Amino acid sequence: MASLPLLRQVLVPALVLLCLSPACAARRVSVAVYYETLCPFCSGFVVNDLARIFRNGLSSNVDLRLVPFGNGRVSPDGSMSCQHGEDECQLNAIEACVISVWPDAERHFPFIYCIEHLSLTRKWGAWQSCFHETGLPSQPVIDCYNSGYGRQLELRYAAETNALQPPHKFVPWVVVNGRPLGDDYTNFEAYICNAYDGELPEACRGKHLQIAQHTRASRGHQVCPIN
Repeated sequence: MASLPLLRQVLVPALVLLCLSPACAARRVSVAVYYETLCPFCSGFVVNDLARIFRNGLSSNVDLRLVPFGNGRVSPDGSMSCQHGEDECQLNAIEACVISVWPDAERHFPFIYCIEHLSLTRKWGAWQSCFHETGLPSQPVIDCYNSGYGRQLELRYAAETNALQPPHKFVPWVVVNGRPLGDDYTNFEAYICNAYDGELPEACRGKHLQIAQHTRASRGHQVCPIN
């Protein structure tokens, strides 16, 4: 068996070489989005802003967590109510099932995008067309929803949302590396670029250290506040 000093001579240089690679040097930035499916500002953020990181490649530097519960309420008896009615409760659970069945954001985000695009145009009743649009099979999601597992996921999301510190004040509520962005949520890419500790990707050009404070005052109305 090789002696301990010899193992050190072999392993230490190898580990140094590994940690010079970009994968070792840079950690993904965590991005959590707390939202509800039929809030028009949530839908607008998903379709017009969040989708951009999948087009420009920034998503490869991000651990994205979508939490579709928003401003819903859970009663002591376990019943749930949603800010925009029963359709929203159903779609929250459907999106929760999609996220559960395909945990990789690259897989589930196109379906979330599809539903939120329908929401923007007030055609959310056609949500099942998103299976055809995305090529994802419908049965795993239908089974998840019909079995009641979607409701269990929603209860977990409710607990997570209600435990936020500081508490969320509205949706969409965007958190980057543990930092809530408040009214400046549409500027989330700049926060991602500032938080990223590796070589800046092309998508960050012009955004690094460009956090626009003035947007905080101008976007406060573009949210769904807690009732």
